[in-house]
Amino acid sequence: MKPQIQAVTERIIARSKDSRSQYLDKINQAKSSKVHRSVLSCGNLAHGFAACGKEDKSILKQLNHSDVAIVSAYNDMLSAHQPYETYPQIIKDAVRETGGVAQFAGGVPAMCDGVTQGQPGMDLSLMSRDVIAMSSAVALSHNMFDGTLMLGICDKIVPGLLIATMTFGHLPTVFVPAGPMPSGLPNKEKARVRQQYAEGEVGQDKLLEAESASYHSPGTCTFFGTANSNQLVVEVMGLHLPGASFVAPNTQLREELTKAAARQVTRLTQQSGNYVPVGEMIDEKSIVNAIVALLATGGSTNLTMHIIAFAKAAGIIINYDDFADLSDAVPLMTRIYPNGFADINQFQEAGGMALLFRDLIDAGLVHEDVNTICGQGLEKYTQVPTMVDGKLVWLDGPTQSGDIEVIAAPGEPFKEDGGLKVLKGNLGRSVLKTSALAPGAEIIKAPAVVFEDQHDLDKAFHAGELDKDFVAVVRFQGPKARGMPECHKLTPPLGVLQDKGFKVALVTDGRMSGASGKVPAAIHLVPEALDGGLIAKVQTGDMINIDGQTGELTLLVDEQELAQRQPAAFTAQHEHSGIGRELFGFMRNNLSDAETGACSLFVKDNS
Repeated sequence: MKPQIQAVTERIIARSKDSRSQYLDKINQAKSSKVHRSVLSCGNLAHGFAACGKEDKSILKQLNHSDVAIVSAYNDMLSAHQPYETYPQIIKDAVRETGGVAQFAGGVPAMCDGVTQGQPGMDLSLMSRDVIAMSSAVALSHNMFDGTLMLGICDKIVPGLLIATMTFGHLPTVFVPAGPMPSGLPNKEKARVRQQYAEGEVGQDKLLEAESASYHSPGTCTFFGTANSNQLVVEVMGLHLPGASFVAPNTQLREELTKAAARQVTRLTQQSGNYVPVGEMIDEKSIVNAIVALLATGGSTNLTMHIIAFAKAAGIIINYDDFADLSDAVPLMTRIYPNGFADINQFQEAGGMALLFRDLIDAGLVHEDVNTICGQGLEKYTQVPTMVDGKLVWLDGPTQSGDIEVIAAPGEPFKEDGGLKVLKGNLGRSVLKTSALAPGAEIIKAPAVVFEDQHDLDKAFHAGELDKDFVAVVRFQGPKARGMPECHKLTPPLGVLQDKGFKVALVTDGRMSGASGKVPAAIHLVPEALDGGLIAKVQTGDMINIDGQTGELTLLVDEQELAQRQPAAFTAQHEHSGIGRELFGFMRNNLSDAETGACSLFVKDNS
């Protein structure tokens, strides 16, 4: 184990000692030596299996076989979740073969950031994570179940399911992925057309043609955004079967992996004699492994908030400093768009998760003494699921990269540090994704141009007002102001200006898309403008220094002058209504800051 990673782990364990102990006490109290439904009255139990078939009713009456909950984010508008339509029956049949029963416990909402980018609905995106966690809690609240299968893929869905998973930590839990869509229009070409559209060189017809050729079938979008970062993190924590993350949907291998996941959760229940409650299985070392893998692959910055939030649900306290110190110790080992030109299918072909696990283990970057749904240790995860004579087996995975432009050769990383830098200064603390930045782009000193809406920057760009070096300051995008929407609309115009030779950067208390990267962006700024952040006092023309090497984020204005300035007022309260936003005021008002997970579920203690 690399000493720096061990040191961060020990720091997290010490910081989390009291909260983790309280958490483990809580889940211990929820455990049962019998099936959980045994505590229900006859009337309760009758309601719980009233709709079951005769065979399942007979099993559930006996009180000696497991009942597995299925919680699914299926809907057929989201390409990543459409394949889940057929999973419940596949799972029920597989669990029945083990002598147990699986019931569809509940569905959770699943919104698509790709549909809502730049739209009013994006204001609900981050808060939907907490809704998903609460919806899952409702599904599991009947106390009928002895284990859980979580079906989810995308941006806020997996983090919401993980918060619920940790909350119900006394239950064994397995996550069941659905896999990426086939590769479509190359990501580099898609980005080029987007910039052409931003410059007015092509019309909407060409843009829609390019987007449709990129997002074109069932399955997860193939760039390495938040959805695929989620899958990587879940597998590294041992909540997926080995190699399950990036197997294509609607294939025999995918279906057999789903069946195997269903059978596996029954092997972890109290009734199996091999009880593995997920809240004990996932510990501080598991969380550190997740962060390390995210950094080693240049994954989505959204996971900084999500890991903090679901770790908190397990009594584990993470902060920006942990990400920063781990990033200094972890080399960048993959190039997947937006950190390169390959997509997730090309990563899979180059060696995929099995090779990544092998490289992380060999480099001493991950804790091997962790528990997973397949037992102790990570060696099983260096294997690859394969169909042999019609049966699912795991074979030894590759030991070297099939494409060193996608997965680096051992000892030859693409960068010596990970894909993330935490910036600190009088403006506050923020996250800078460095993995996709060109050399030198991570340092910029330029005058600010202040906006209070991402659409205003787009208007200024089209008016020709931004052909210069500048730092775009987009404020009042934080959790309490707007629910922290992604400012994805900023990416094409800033990218165009960068390509023209201007030095441009972004500072915002909002988020950027998991697919962004080439423009230096100090995001997730805390404190946010509506919470006393200095960003509310920035004026157009103020000099700002961003240094992604030293970690500096400074507003270069005299302190006496800043003391005399009044913070800008938030004037967009009208945007708290429409498209359902008026229903989320209570949640928005209770969101913690980004460094504590931007979460509304732990308002009593946002430590």
